[in-house]
Amino acid sequence: MATTLKTALISGAGSGIGRGIARALDGLGIRLALLGRESAKLEETRAGLSGGASALTVSCDVADRNGVGGAVEKVLETFGSIDILVCNAGTNVRNRKLDVLAPEDWDRMVAVNLTGPFNLVKAVLPSMRERGSGLIIQICSISGLRASTLGGAGYSASKFGQSALGMCLGREEGIRGIRSTVIYPGEVNTPILDARPVPVPADRRAAILQPEDIAAAVKFLVELDPRARVPELVMTPTVDDFC
Repeated sequence: MATTLKTALISGAGSGIGRGIARALDGLGIRLALLGRESAKLEETRAGLSGGASALTVSCDVADRNGVGGAVEKVLETFGSIDILVCNAGTNVRNRKLDVLAPEDWDRMVAVNLTGPFNLVKAVLPSMRERGSGLIIQICSISGLRASTLGGAGYSASKFGQSALGMCLGREEGIRGIRSTVIYPGEVNTPILDARPVPVPADRRAAILQPEDIAAAVKFLVELDPRARVPELVMTPTVDDFC
């Protein structure tokens, strides 16, 4: 199915899950638009792709609505279409409990984790509607399905919102041939763990999900026949309990 899904826009593509997804889709021969705040990290991702020469890097903060609009325009001008949108950019803070959670940290998490995906969807959706096809994937979190004190109230609230965005999107746009999936990963070994109040030990990092695990799920969704969609997909480390 990769031949009918030719261009993917991935936010948060400079490291972690975003970089893993870029590598997986590059392996399918899909043209890539890599979106992130730091140009140097995007270039590192591009350098590791076999099709890196054709990949487009665009520096943008997903919380900046005008910036996202300009980035999407650039991708459409370069490639002509965006067939796959992966809303992956996300953030968390160190002080997560409500008694120490700063209002500005709450605002930033909502801006990146919830408003960011909305900005991307709002900018990309019109072109998908015109073509009558598209795949939009929200890289959410298990904290968007089960409120987590580990992730924190602000992070959980923003991720619950992202989940609702993806679910409503699928219900509204399926009739137009646009598929929407919300992926809820448990703990993943990415740089976001560095913001934890308590450092994550090496043995725990090795036991939890890795970026390539989430990338494999995205690859599955991309290769799935467009007649079928997966509204929600939960992924957790095997060593963890989930109920």
